[in-house]
Amino acid sequence: MSPITMVEGRRLSLTNLDKVLYPETGTTKGEVLHYCTTTADALLAHLRDRPLSFLRYPDGPDGQRFFTKNVPPGTPSWVKTCDVPHSTSGPTRQVVIDGLAALVWAANLVVELHTPQWTCRAPGIADRLVFDLDPGEPATIVECCLAARWLHARLGADGLDAHAKTSGSKGLHLIVPIEPAPSERVTAYARHLAVEAARALPDLVVHKMTKSLRPGKVFIDFSQNSAAKTTAVAYTLRARATPTVSTPVTWDEVADCTDPAQLTFLFSDIAPRCAAHGDLLAPLLDPDRARPLPGAA
Repeated sequence: MSPITMVEGRRLSLTNLDKVLYPETGTTKGEVLHYCTTTADALLAHLRDRPLSFLRYPDGPDGQRFFTKNVPPGTPSWVKTCDVPHSTSGPTRQVVIDGLAALVWAANLVVELHTPQWTCRAPGIADRLVFDLDPGEPATIVECCLAARWLHARLGADGLDAHAKTSGSKGLHLIVPIEPAPSERVTAYARHLAVEAARALPDLVVHKMTKSLRPGKVFIDFSQNSAAKTTAVAYTLRARATPTVSTPVTWDEVADCTDPAQLTFLFSDIAPRCAAHGDLLAPLLDPDRARPLPGAA
């Protein structure tokens, strides 16, 4: 019989807490749930008001994995949802995590958490810009850091302040708080900078997804600024061989990175980092830190 837990006055049935989800580290589902509760303040801040997409991996990263945007079957009636428009169909409903009880419910499904660059209040109007830096072997996050430093400086020249986090997989994400702008305009500007980076750093960067161009280089994926796309949220666990986390990092850490291990963080690393640094992505949550997006070239 599954244990019943009360969270913020909500009754939750938590299942298979002893199940090993990450065989390489022996990490259990119970430990995953504990991580989500102890990191809840930071996680919830970056989930607030954003429709969720789930990458579910109920049997661990080596088992079946499936991506869903629709509200999962059996979702409790008290879990918040919102209408999300689609260009080819009518609106669908997606989950919005607005408190600890909903977060624990979602964590019990065993999920990666992904959000768009806009909120439920203004679908398709982005309040942040994102670059996903993806290394093609044998390149690693070390090369991503070199590309990130170029983008950091280039964005700064346009009056924009970029913040970095690991993807929790192989690469690096740069996120920029911006004054609300249509996703199409944000995508155009991001594409312009990706093309500019590829011209400035031809031996390091590509801006096209073509696989034959990517070995040994960093693909700057600007497409996640599209209104229909999502990005792994800060502090989410990833469905990788080990329980890695998409982790905010300092620009000093980016500059000093000479080995991928330096920017690989497991869930057990996050509480000490938050104690030492606070939430390094807190500026994304401050409307006063947002800056207007320059016109796309």
